[in-house]
Amino acid sequence: MAPKTVLISGAGIAGPALAYWLLQHGLQPTLVERAPRPRTGGYIIDFWGLGYDIVEKMGLLPAVLQAGYQLGEVRIVNARGRRVSHLNAEVFRAATVGRYTSISRGELAGILFSAVETRAEVLFNEGVTALAEDAGGVLVSFERSPSRRFDVVVGADGLHSTVRRLTFGPEQRFEKFLGYNVAVFRARGYRPRDEGIYVAYARPGSQIARFSLRDDRTVFLLITADHETQIESHDSEAVRRYLYQRFDSPDWECRQILESLEGCEDLYFDRVSQIRMPHWWKGRVALVGDAAYAPSLLAGQGAALAVIGAYVLAGELSRAGSAEQALARYESVLGPFLRNKQVAAEGVAATFAPRTRLGIFVRNQMVKALGLPLVAKLVLRYNLLDRITLPDYEARRAPVDLGPAGQAPGNSPAASSAAPGEP
Repeated sequence: MAPKTVLISGAGIAGPALAYWLLQHGLQPTLVERAPRPRTGGYIIDFWGLGYDIVEKMGLLPAVLQAGYQLGEVRIVNARGRRVSHLNAEVFRAATVGRYTSISRGELAGILFSAVETRAEVLFNEGVTALAEDAGGVLVSFERSPSRRFDVVVGADGLHSTVRRLTFGPEQRFEKFLGYNVAVFRARGYRPRDEGIYVAYARPGSQIARFSLRDDRTVFLLITADHETQIESHDSEAVRRYLYQRFDSPDWECRQILESLEGCEDLYFDRVSQIRMPHWWKGRVALVGDAAYAPSLLAGQGAALAVIGAYVLAGELSRAGSAEQALARYESVLGPFLRNKQVAAEGVAATFAPRTRLGIFVRNQMVKALGLPLVAKLVLRYNLLDRITLPDYEARRAPVDLGPAGQAPGNSPAASSAAPGEP
């Protein structure tokens, strides 16, 4: 029997994108999110490729571009703040024929959520605790609400997916740790501000960077090469101690940035990992986005891949005669493409935090080389191109009306959503 009701665990990026396309195909999505409200926070991501095309197909591209930032330069400085390498971001726009923007992950998630919040059932402050599949569907137990039955359950709940754990087993079976930790936080009133410039300073095994946001905010990204340290991401005091141990230095703005860590608006900390799974579905339960195929937080395309996966999963659920057929087809369409993306992304982390001074020097020379038109054309177009043709799923309803300002209903500049790692 063709599925009609779909429970989506996670209201980050993949979840709302999936809900949108399910609604377009006449299906009934229910979004469940553990947080009591759309989550704020998130780092700056680069957004391009098929994910960009799908957002345009959704009618949300004007809102994304309005919320986005025009990156002007990637600048690498030394301990005294002197520029030692840089890259004009125009090379990214040239490689993508202008179809490229940088945007806060939370802003992107907020735009996607605003497109479905008045049309789909949304349960905040709620989580899935058990899944029991039978011939009639999947009986879902919740932390607070009564149990309910759905035709299909989808885990769009990020790197540390509950649905994946309940269905496939412990996270460690599928996590591929890449040997790095990452922290992200935002602060107000930080000086100096270099508008449109991503500024980074690296020492062997670590990198600290900043990017200026609107409303006098700055986002900071701190990366460490570390195979040994085990810190619970929710233990904010332990995270702060760790960051002080790794970054307390008179070099560049390290101590000034650490001072901004105290009383910051948010603090995210996690291991840099991929999720590698032989299959993304089992019975009537499937995974999408980082829950299924996280390329790693530093890879640069996790949000776009989550949007692509949501589009294909919804399309296949609308076509197939049974849930199992749809989920098998979803994996068949995207499996080779997304696994190749993971392989390509695996080495990206090393370019953020080279482990030796020689590695830093080589990385800086590579950044300079990308400023050469021929090198940029050969390297960036190869790496930025999405080598897949997606099926054209015929939607049954018109795209959401964005209104005269190009914003989805309910969206505002303050709209925000998932924390990093929860597409």
